[in-house]
Amino acid sequence: MLISTLQQLGLSEKQAKIYLACLELGETSIKEMAEKAGIKRTTIYDIIDDMTNAGYIRTTSKGKKIKYIATEPEDLVIIIKKREALLKQIIPQLNSINNTSGLKPKILFYEGVDGLKKVYEDLLKYPNSQVYGWASDDAIKLLGDEWCQNYIAKRAKKKIKENLIYPLTKITGEYKREDKDHLRKSKTVDPEKYIFKIEINIYANKIAIASARDKIGIIIESAPIAETMKMIFRMCWENI
Repeated sequence: MLISTLQQLGLSEKQAKIYLACLELGETSIKEMAEKAGIKRTTIYDIIDDMTNAGYIRTTSKGKKIKYIATEPEDLVIIIKKREALLKQIIPQLNSINNTSGLKPKILFYEGVDGLKKVYEDLLKYPNSQVYGWASDDAIKLLGDEWCQNYIAKRAKKKIKENLIYPLTKITGEYKREDKDHLRKSKTVDPEKYIFKIEINIYANKIAIASARDKIGIIIESAPIAETMKMIFRMCWENI
C-alpha cells in the first residue's frame, strides 16, 4: 500500500521501494539498499542520482564511502509543495501553447497507409452521425477494395449516414450502385472536369483530409471550421 501511495505521489515503483528500504535502514549503502529493496545494485545506481536531486534521498560521506539517508517523511510534503509551486508558475505558458482549447483547432497529422486508415476510421467513433464529403477512387486503389468494403460495412453497422460528391469513374460507379445498402447518398461530377486529388470528410466537429497519392492525412477538430465546411458542401450539393 505504501508503494502504491508513493507512486501516486510521483515516484516510480522502484524509486518507492528504494525510498522505503533506505527509510527503514537509516544511514545505508547501495549494497544494503539493493538487498532490502530486492533491486539490482546496477539499477539503483541508475536511479539514486535522480532521487537525490529530487530530494527523496540525502548523501553523507564517511571517508571514501558514500552513505545514503532517506529524507524524513514530513519533508515529503515540502517536496510536493515545491512541485505545486513550479507547476503554478508554468500554467500560463502551458495554456498559451495549448492546442486543444476552444479558441484553437486541434490538428492531428498522419503518414503512410496505416496512418490513412486511422484518418478514415476516426469517424467510426461517432455512431448515428452524418458525414458529408468529397471523394475519389484514389483511396480505393491504395487501400484495396477489401479494406474499403469492410470499412464501409462497419460505418453502416454503426448507422453513420453519408452524403458524398465524387467524379464518376468505373470504380466509383460500382460503389454508387450500393448506396442504399451502405446508408449513402451520392452525386457525381464529370471526372474530366473535376479531378479530386484529395478526399474530405466532415463529421461531428471534425474535418478529415486524406491524400492517397501522398499517403498523408490530417484531422482538424474545430466547430467553426466544420460548420463552415458543411455549408460549403451543401452549396455544392444543391448545385449539382
